[in-house]
Amino acid sequence: MARRDSSSRWLQRQQSDRFVKQRDQQGYRSRAAYKLHELATRDRLIRPGDSVLDLGASPGGWTQVAVELAGARGQITALDVLPMAPIRGARFIVGDCRDPAVRAELGRHVQPATLDLVMSDMAPNITGVAAVDEAAMVDLAQLTLDLARQFLRPGGSLLIKLFQFADTASILDDVAAHFAMVSRRKPAASRAQSREFYVVAKRYGI
Repeated sequence: MARRDSSSRWLQRQQSDRFVKQRDQQGYRSRAAYKLHELATRDRLIRPGDSVLDLGASPGGWTQVAVELAGARGQITALDVLPMAPIRGARFIVGDCRDPAVRAELGRHVQPATLDLVMSDMAPNITGVAAVDEAAMVDLAQLTLDLARQFLRPGGSLLIKLFQFADTASILDDVAAHFAMVSRRKPAASRAQSREFYVVAKRYGI
């Protein structure tokens, strides 16, 4: 009965969610596309011709937005452990970016210190055990920062999803050590009850 009630609440929430309705009308693959739309517009994260790495890309909502904003001259590389249907204007790599073979493939397509933006909507599989979930979040955040340090050009930007845990402050400190401007954002499409928030960091290495 509890599972049925939970499914019913989820369905009701989906049916009343304006971002789900817009997603279906506008052809985006996920409602998360509207999170990136808001963040990219507010903080001017993606401009025509930009080179972008999209981590945790599947099913492709963020990749679609990045392709639109970067335009025909943009270079969008998407990566995820899950498969993703092709998106015209983007290159997709399937695999875990902790895997040396996947990192090597990424390195064949993206040169070090050339990207304008590294963005990550990656999230751990939530277990409900705080210590486990926090450790998984920190691991993904550090992985994203590692890739940003490798591939961002001087002055480039980072967009990363985090969750509010006790150790979140240490991640923010690490980001602030490498970027001149760091802002915390909660876009309208991020549900109020969610612990997620986004960090926009700009001017890498400056």
